[in-house]
Amino acid sequence: MMALSSTGLLAAMLPRRFLLALPILIAGLFPAAASAQLGLGAAKFINDLAQQAIQTLQAQGQPIEAREQRFRALLEDGFALPMIGRFVLGQSYRQLTPDEQQEYQQLFASYVLRTYSYRLGGYKGEAFTVVSAQVQGEQDVLVRTRIERPGGAAVQCDWRVRVFDGRYKIVDVLVEGISMAVTQRSEFAAVVQNNGTAGLLEALRARVARYPAKGSTG
Repeated sequence: MMALSSTGLLAAMLPRRFLLALPILIAGLFPAAASAQLGLGAAKFINDLAQQAIQTLQAQGQPIEAREQRFRALLEDGFALPMIGRFVLGQSYRQLTPDEQQEYQQLFASYVLRTYSYRLGGYKGEAFTVVSAQVQGEQDVLVRTRIERPGGAAVQCDWRVRVFDGRYKIVDVLVEGISMAVTQRSEFAAVVQNNGTAGLLEALRARVARYPAKGSTG
């Protein structure tokens, strides 16, 4: 009598339909594992970036210029600014000359930096917590966070994260469900419609100048 191998014994015990479906079931486990890893990585990326930004902005004994320079480096490294800048301007981006595109991207990056630096400059011990990370589509993760403010209502802030060349980058920020990129796109479109792209560049120059460094030495 011929002895069955462990593989042959398993095949004899299991229904044929199950054996035919087994490779598909096993293959299906890998995308799920990759998706979970993508979400965990994005959550860690947001938490690490937030903690670094908070520490930088609240560093004691450093001039505000030094803190802002460090914050800008974090921002440029953590945000997909060129892509966001193109999205925000929409089809009007193609109307700019190469020199104007370069100036626009520089102004947009400076504007985002000044805006976030000004808003976060008043950080006074709020607790930043990552609540969840939800994979959306094949490349995006929505990281939900909550900012607890002493004496005030908690703020929900969601970060849309995408992987570029193996690195996580922020492509949008949603505050209480409102997309900052979509809001900015609508605002820029209105400026371009009324004043053209030249008027938008002029408005950005004025906005960048409007947000001076906040404080002095901290």
